[in-house]
Amino acid sequence: MSPKIILIHPPVAKCSEPPAGIAKLSSCLNENGISNDVIDANLEGILFLLKHTSDKNTTADRWTTRAIKNLERNLAALRNIDTYQNQSRYQRAVMDINHLLNVAAKSWHVDLSLADYHDQNLSPVKSSDLISAAEKPQANPFYPYFQNRLMVALESNPDFIGFSMNYLSQALCTFAMIGFIKQIQQRQKIILGGSLITSWIKLGARKNIFRGLVDYMVEGAGEKKLLEILNVKNGSNNSPPDYDGFPLNKYLSPGLILPYSAARGCYWHKCAFCPEKAEGNAYLPLEVSKVTEELQILNRQTNPSLIHILDSSISPSLLGALAQSPPGEPWYGFTRITKHLADEDFCLSLKRSGCAMLKLGIESGDQRVLDQLNKGIDLSTASAILKTLKKSGIAVYCYFLLGTPPENEESALKTMDFVARHHECIDFLNLAIFNLPSRSVEARSLSTHDFYEGDLSLYKNFQHPLGWQRSAVRNFLEKTFKKHPAIVPVIRRTPEFFTSNHAPFFVRETPI
Repeated sequence: MSPKIILIHPPVAKCSEPPAGIAKLSSCLNENGISNDVIDANLEGILFLLKHTSDKNTTADRWTTRAIKNLERNLAALRNIDTYQNQSRYQRAVMDINHLLNVAAKSWHVDLSLADYHDQNLSPVKSSDLISAAEKPQANPFYPYFQNRLMVALESNPDFIGFSMNYLSQALCTFAMIGFIKQIQQRQKIILGGSLITSWIKLGARKNIFRGLVDYMVEGAGEKKLLEILNVKNGSNNSPPDYDGFPLNKYLSPGLILPYSAARGCYWHKCAFCPEKAEGNAYLPLEVSKVTEELQILNRQTNPSLIHILDSSISPSLLGALAQSPPGEPWYGFTRITKHLADEDFCLSLKRSGCAMLKLGIESGDQRVLDQLNKGIDLSTASAILKTLKKSGIAVYCYFLLGTPPENEESALKTMDFVARHHECIDFLNLAIFNLPSRSVEARSLSTHDFYEGDLSLYKNFQHPLGWQRSAVRNFLEKTFKKHPAIVPVIRRTPEFFTSNHAPFFVRETPI
């Protein structure tokens, strides 16, 4: 008799699309005849909390009363494309839904949003706090949801339960759920994987750090290791992701967003302070022909409204292949600043293939900073690309990073000036403050101290070599950069909480 496994996507992450990692694992298991079920506990848990709070709160302030009254209407609005043509209607729906989540978690001493989870007493980067979360699962705001959901799941007597943990915002909830399972069924085998686990192991965390709670900690791509754990000899892994087990009509998006990974790692792999490089993650792309074939298969199977290519950077060869063999629906993803994107004919072919938006990590408007970070980006090329994409009708979501070691205030002003000069070509904007990866080679030359107190912290704080300290960077970002009159409208139209996941729906179709 073949083993059975349940795969769980825990809270909290954006609930705009199904989890790609679990879909790929499920596909691999199906291909090898392994019985499996999938649970998107993130989506289920968020919807449960919203309804539970709505039913429970009879006396509330005016905002909460309005949010409760309009909950179903607001959820429906986020699933309706018409809402995305009305920025204020969208904003009201998102803020009301998010407010209810915050209200739901407040008595648990947790700050909860549609994109994050912050416990006022426990840290996700302290192994002792994660163990405490497992010891007291009833102290988690999702406990009223998962106590019944997991009891039902355990009735099927699974041989293994696997959790996919990719973000720090999922860590405490994951361990609360594991702790509950172990209290009910102490011998239940638990597998813990996902990109966050990979990062912790690469940082030096012992694989038995959670002995008694977690039976297997899996780093990297989980398919091969999962088959080994399940004692499958000579297993195969050639099928596209399987989304059949997910509630595809319940995600908070207008139609299905289909996530798809064409590669693991980054093909550039040269940037200073890059977490991928620091962790030694190899670049592992699928064959381009396989990618285009699988996308067309998945498009026919799932009828998505949008395809989200998850790669750290879509390679030029894949962009060319997508232009020649369109996946069949609008798509978007992250790509590097490279000369081919300054070619208008090429960009027009991308537009015809369904490319709705490209995410571009320009990072700085100072060429000196880019060169010292080894970004391989030429600002004159970046400028030409922004103008060409605008002309071609492809939206741009730009990423800029302030506070890197080679940057000073003068450099930051150049970045602000670059954004302001190109504001008509930038549709959406992500402005972030630099975090120093703990294991980056470059960190050895800096004076560092703990960013977060905890044995599982991914980042270090540092004494900025040019005196451009984090507090000054934050002050500049909030009081100067974000207040620039040319930049304010770009920031305002960037979707709250869902950010790039919803941004393509705001893009009005431009005739080619």
